[in-house]
Amino acid sequence: MSGGAVPAAPVRRAVIAGSGFYELAAIEDPQQLRVDTPFGSPSAALVVGGLGGRAVAFLARHGTQHTLLPSEINHRANIFALKSIGVERIVSVSAVGSMRESIRPRDVVVVDQFIDRTAHRPATFFGGGIAAHVSLADPLCPETRAALVACSRDKGVAMHDGGTYVCIEGPAFSTRAESRLYRSWDVDVIGMTNVQEAKLAREAEICYATLALVTDFDCWHDEEEDVSVDGVLDNLRANQVVAAQIVGETIGKLPDERRRCGCGDALRSAIITSPEAISAEVRDRLQPIVGKYLGGGPC
Repeated sequence: MSGGAVPAAPVRRAVIAGSGFYELAAIEDPQQLRVDTPFGSPSAALVVGGLGGRAVAFLARHGTQHTLLPSEINHRANIFALKSIGVERIVSVSAVGSMRESIRPRDVVVVDQFIDRTAHRPATFFGGGIAAHVSLADPLCPETRAALVACSRDKGVAMHDGGTYVCIEGPAFSTRAESRLYRSWDVDVIGMTNVQEAKLAREAEICYATLALVTDFDCWHDEEEDVSVDGVLDNLRANQVVAAQIVGETIGKLPDERRRCGCGDALRSAIITSPEAISAEVRDRLQPIVGKYLGGGPC
């Protein structure tokens, strides 16, 4: 780790936010923390402080000035950095397009499934001498999702409990033919960033849930304007205040103990490589991820 003081105690909760959310003004006594990882640098310095009465780390997914395309985000470094300071739960905030008439711009969706249509993004910590296969049948943490749903309802926002998020490569928005194809798959929203976070969080045994902020109807809706950056940002600005409130309250209400999900033990039966075949270098490199199962030195 480098830059700023290492937290005296583990920071167990984190927020990763995307387009339009480059800071959380409600964080108290914010301190920047730069974390080195075996996978390179995170998107930005972690901002560590207080939120909802809890210690929290905030990370701007695209960088603080939105300099990273979706395919340029170093998701492995982002999740590894959060794991290395003790994070056990991540609340993700993400702009999405709606694929359904009933899901309107400025609604929020607490998704529960993903379809991955990306092709050029590393999405595992494993390889290079160690193999593991985590279960991703239910890719979102039910406990963290439930807290997001409850806090969204408390705010009276138009909220949809559950939905499938199709993740595309980008950076271009969909063609009209692609948009209609995804609708035929019965998906609910479309975005460009969350699948890799969910996969890596599961490997890191971190609970993960997404608050998806609907900004547009993609380009399938004949009676609405096609998606544009200006339209996306206008609708994000309209939702920023309530979204920040939902996130803050969710962070405050998440229980300290993880009892109703299996996220914290996701690797228990997932590592398939024989322990004697795993080198000391691999054990040391992945220590925050695999240390409790294989041992190893500090990262």
